[in-house]
This record gives sequence, C-alpha cells and structure tokens, in this order.
Amino acid sequence: MTKLQKDWIHVVKLLACGENDFLSNVWTASKSESARVAPGLFPPELIIQIKALACEIPAIHNVPLSRWTAADLGRYVRQSGISATISDSTIWRWLHEDAIKPWQYRSWIFPRDPQFAVKAGRVPDLYERVWNHDYLKEDEYVISADEKTSIQARHRIHITYPAIPGSAMKVEHEYKRCGALAYIAGIDVHRGKVFGRCEQKVPALPLSVSSNGVDVYF
Repeated sequence: MTKLQKDWIHVVKLLACGENDFLSNVWTASKSESARVAPGLFPPELIIQIKALACEIPAIHNVPLSRWTAADLGRYVRQSGISATISDSTIWRWLHEDAIKPWQYRSWIFPRDPQFAVKAGRVPDLYERVWNHDYLKEDEYVISADEKTSIQARHRIHITYPAIPGSAMKVEHEYKRCGALAYIAGIDVHRGKVFGRCEQKVPALPLSVSSNGVDVYF
C-alpha cells in the first residue's frame, strides 16, 4: 500500500471517529488534498497504481480471473480500499486514453510447418477463384464450412402466443429437452448462398465431393 493510500485511510478514520479535536485538522487536510488533485478529482498516483494493477495477473491478488476487465478492476479497487468512489467508466477511460497499453495482448501460435505459407496460401487463392495457378470455371464452387456441436435442443411445453395490441408476446417458461444436435453449415463464398443442416451427431468423416482435385466439404 502506497503512502498516498495510507494518508487517505488516515483521513477517513479521523472523519469516522467523530471527535471534535480532529475535525479542524481533517477539514484542512481534506481541502488541501482536494486542491492538489483538482480538477481531475483523482491524484495521478492513483491512476498510475490502477494502470500497474491492470498489468498484473489477477491471481497475484487472489482474484479467480485470467484477465482483468474494467468492471473487475473497479470492483477490486473499491473492495480493497484503494479508492471507495471510483467508477468502472473512469477506469475504462484512463486505460482507453493511454498511448501504450501493456495490459492488452493477443495470443498467437507460431507456425511450425515449414510448408505453412504454401498451404495457407491456397485459402486466399480460392477466395480469388484461383487453384493451382488456374482460375476456377463457372461450374466450380468454393464452400467455407464449419460445425457447431452439442447444441441443446429444447421444446417449449406450450405454444408461444404472438403479441397483440395492448399485450406483449407470451413465451412459456418451461421446456423439455430434446437431446443435443450438431449444426453443419457452409457458405458459397462467391455467391453468398448459405447451406445448413442439423444432425444427431457429426459424421465420423466430413462429407465431401471432389471436382478437378478440389475437395469441397459440407
């Protein structure tokens, strides 16, 4: 805890005790502190401390988080007594306005395949309708596909009633479980057409068709 924090806590304790002998000193200290931090209301030492806190791993402070958010920082700052009145939006503004943001990072994987550039280059080529240095024909398609597994299928016990004048839509709260489904979807990259279907489970091998050596997966 910094000296600044100790001074604040000392002033708060004096104010809380209610003894007349201290009131004049506390009022003088409070006015001088307010004058020093005006017009921002928060001293620069506090801003520096919160920015330093944002750079630290939450586990160091026994907080069960992998990364801080502005709301998490605000909650910790207020609960730990660093500042009892600071808002989440103020913390966000301080961090957002900083020119260098060391608390932000992006995870990435270094490519280990020596042929990564060659293999990955096929993807932007296909977006340009190029395969093996030749342009695709009009009857050749590029499909970008993916799957969403374990979607909980639920069915409302009673039907939903639409909204009518003077009454909102009525949706039954209770439902019954209908198992889990897998949604398989693809988009025709150049024509913008979307294909989708639900399956009880994902096929062991992707469904595919082959045209001129190009595998298209659905």
